[in-house]
Amino acid sequence: MDLGLRDKTVLVTGGTKGIGAATARAFSREGARVALTYRSDAAAARGIADELGAAEDRACHLRYALDEPDSPRLAVEQLTQRWGGVDVLVANALFRGRRRAPQERFDEWPATQWLPLLTHNLAGTVRTVQLALAGMRERGWGRIVLISSHVAADGAPGQEIYGAGKSALHGLARSLAWDCGRCGVLVNVVCPGLTTTQGVTAVLPAEVRDGELARTPARRLSAPEDIANVALFLGSAANGNVHGEVVTVAGGR
Repeated sequence: MDLGLRDKTVLVTGGTKGIGAATARAFSREGARVALTYRSDAAAARGIADELGAAEDRACHLRYALDEPDSPRLAVEQLTQRWGGVDVLVANALFRGRRRAPQERFDEWPATQWLPLLTHNLAGTVRTVQLALAGMRERGWGRIVLISSHVAADGAPGQEIYGAGKSALHGLARSLAWDCGRCGVLVNVVCPGLTTTQGVTAVLPAEVRDGELARTPARRLSAPEDIANVALFLGSAANGNVHGEVVTVAGGR
């Protein structure tokens, strides 16, 4: 199947590891020019960009931080100057901040600690979508894929604010679909289940893994490539009319 991605410019935020890195590689295999962003690990980002063809100007890496208001603008401006704009945005970056510890009560958790987690993740993503969408609208074509989390659907202890921020992406996509659908831009959300990224597997207790497997009809957890392949389709020309949807990738969980 021709996904219509040759020479399209794809921006993958948070592209140095896990789902982001798998997504960058997936789009590159289809002939797209891929820009992947990093916050602090420039060496890792450079390594992936080199792997994907930086020497032939088929890939590049950009610094990007959700908690820095100018960062989305700078990233989109750099790509516009380099490759003419952003055709596909995969918003995967995450501001981790400080999550509530088990011994802390939610009702006593100060706003100084939880508000940055909510505002940086949501506001930074919205700013990036706005900037990318403006160019897509002018060119009459574009794809926006927002990466959510199973926490938005299932909840998780101590992750109330993280879950709220990810849930907001679902509402954003559903309503934004009405604004941009007629101009050739499709926006969707991928909601991964528990995914076997290197970071997750390093800390995942065996009992949690086994419990998830028992509740999953497919009897396996998703790999980053499973998420990347869905993001690839939604971000391609092969996606002609999936719009404003939340696509769950969790083995039937």
